[in-house]
Amino acid sequence: MRLDKFLKVSRLIKRRTLAKEVADQGRITVNDQEAKASTKLKENDVLKIKFGTKEVTVKINALQETAKKEEASSLYTIVKEEYTSERK
Repeated sequence: MRLDKFLKVSRLIKRRTLAKEVADQGRITVNDQEAKASTKLKENDVLKIKFGTKEVTVKINALQETAKKEEASSLYTIVKEEYTSERK
């Protein structure tokens, strides 16, 4: 599954176009490699996503083409959530 589609289905990022923009800006890594929106994901991959002053690390549990809102959070596990030093 493509990175941008997974981010939308898992609801880590609400819209696929926004997920593509974030990936193209170099703010997402997959297994410590910079990722593009078209990067193919597998189960157990580790994503690091930078949201402004927050960096979230998640491990992929499952890949699904669609997921209901209640099921979306079961597609990943948050490993770490930290704020960068710019936080006020």
